[in-house]
Amino acid sequence: MFSNFSFVAISILFLAQTALPVVANNLTATVVSVGDGDTIRVRTGNKTVTVRLACIDAPEIKQSPWGAQSTLRLKQLLPVGQTITLRSTETDKYKRLVAEVFVGNRSINVNMVQEGQAVVYRQYLKGCPESKNSLLQGENTAKQQRLAFWSQANPVMPWDFRHRATQKTTSQPIQPQQQNNCDPSYPDICIPKNSSDLNCRDITQRRFKVLPPDPHGFDRDGDGIGCER
Repeated sequence: MFSNFSFVAISILFLAQTALPVVANNLTATVVSVGDGDTIRVRTGNKTVTVRLACIDAPEIKQSPWGAQSTLRLKQLLPVGQTITLRSTETDKYKRLVAEVFVGNRSINVNMVQEGQAVVYRQYLKGCPESKNSLLQGENTAKQQRLAFWSQANPVMPWDFRHRATQKTTSQPIQPQQQNNCDPSYPDICIPKNSSDLNCRDITQRRFKVLPPDPHGFDRDGDGIGCER
């Protein structure tokens, strides 16, 4: 018969092997909707928030058919009403919560990468220290097996696809018919509304007028001129 001490010791060992790492920024939420392959809306407490899956990047919807396939797969993994755990890393400039998403002890971020439905976003990988190795190993396996996104002969990374699309949309002066689709923070050039986070290196223009709220942070010194260098 086990002593009380032995029972407690075994219980602690079991929890250590199965529970998520104990961190202060874990919270429980319920899935409301899936936007694309790396963005969801969730309900936590009495708030509805947008969550950007940390450390991964899914193909853009316009990267047919990979973007649509990635979105569909995330909907299958995270159906409406699914209870999840979020391990938040930061809040981005679009006020989205950037987080690792777990169903039980299974990382959905890692799952998407392992299946070739998303790629590792190495620029932000430091935000996922506990999952870093699993993400990199999962991507390597997906590449070797040519799964989903990696089945292409020459895959274009999602960030490169966005970069090229932005260069095309900002290479010409704004035409009157474009105005409604452009972010009013940048009246001299056309940055599409609700575009993914951009840096000055992502666009061709320099020294253009910037108005608040400047969602991309092009005007770093606050003088009303963006990308001066």
